Amino acid sequence: MVQPFAIRRATQGDLSALDTLLQRSYPRLLKADYPPSILVMALPIIVRARPELLASQRYFVAVEDGTGRLLGAGGYSLAAPPRRGAASDLREKQIGQIRHVVTDPDMTRAGIGRAVISCVLKAAGAEGVTVFDCLSTRTAVPFYAALGFRIVGAANVPLAPGIEFPAIRMRLDG
Repeated sequence: MVQPFAIRRATQGDLSALDTLLQRSYPRLLKADYPPSILVMALPIIVRARPELLASQRYFVAVEDGTGRLLGAGGYSLAAPPRRGAASDLREKQIGQIRHVVTDPDMTRAGIGRAVISCVLKAAGAEGVTVFDCLSTRTAVPFYAALGFRIVGAANVPLAPGIEFPAIRMRLDG
């Protein structure tokens, strides 16, 4: 049975527990959708928490009631304004980039990811974000689609020189 949980803003004190959650989750959840040749290069990079996200006050964690164990996390950053001459439908809109979303691999489909993203969308909306961009893993595409995100197309996320991670760009218009 799923234990109750609460969503709160992440703090720097969550860094180690978040690293542990990412290291447990990503290898297990991504295994079915990515070949070992990609994972062996990408996992050492993507299973590390981003201190700048925690410091931004735009990153949230789902914490199990009673134990304090992290069950999920995710956040957003504000994208740079569209360049001059960019598509007119984005000129007046503030874009938020969904960032580093994770759920405990033993707790998927328990509403944790949905609760985290709901909190992210609400907080970003309070900052004027009206469009959400997401570089989803192949694994998470159905999750984001169920939340109303649409597929824009394939993307490669540069992780380090010579290392790119295949992703799917998705967008939610608010």
